[in-house]
Amino acid sequence: MRCLTDAWNAHEAELRRFLRHRARSEAEGDDLLQEVFLRAMRRPNGLCGLDSPRAWLFHAARNLLIDRLRLAKDQVPLPDDLAAEPEAVLAPVDGLAQCLPRVLAELAAEDRDAITCCDIEGMSQKDYAARLGLSLPGAKSRLQRARKRLKARLTVACQVTFDADGVVCCFVPRQPEA
Repeated sequence: MRCLTDAWNAHEAELRRFLRHRARSEAEGDDLLQEVFLRAMRRPNGLCGLDSPRAWLFHAARNLLIDRLRLAKDQVPLPDDLAAEPEAVLAPVDGLAQCLPRVLAELAAEDRDAITCCDIEGMSQKDYAARLGLSLPGAKSRLQRARKRLKARLTVACQVTFDADGVVCCFVPRQPEA
C-alpha cells in the first residue's frame, strides 16, 4: 500500500490538472480522479511492481475519459413524422421480394446456389468457398456474377425502373408460377 500512497502523492496534482482540463467541469474531473484512485486501489498489489506508476495512472485516466465521452454523446430527439418518410422510400425495394422467388428459380443452379447460400441464408463467403472447394476470390467472383445476373433478370422480368439516382422507384410484381 506504501507504493500506492507514494505514487499518488507524487502525481495527484498533475493528474487532477490533466483530468479537469479534459472533463466538462472541475467536478467531473474530480470524480474521474477519484475513480482513478479507486482503480489503483483495486489492483492486486496497488501500484507496486510497476516500472512507471505515473504511466499507469495516466493510462487509467485516459481510459476513463474515453468511457465518459462514449456515454455522454449528445442525443437529439427526432420529430414524430420522421419515421414515416423512410418507409415510403424503402417500399419499392422491399416489394421486390415478391418477384424474387420466381426470378431466382429462373436462374442457373450455380447462381441460385450462390445467392441462396450467401445472401438469403447468410453463409459467409469464406464458408461458401470451402463448401465448394473454391478459393475465396473465386467464390466472391462467382457470387458477384450471380448478383449481376439476378439484377438483370429482376430488371427485365419485374419491369424494374430506376430514378435519376439509380434507386428502384417502381416495378411490376410477378407471382411465382404454381
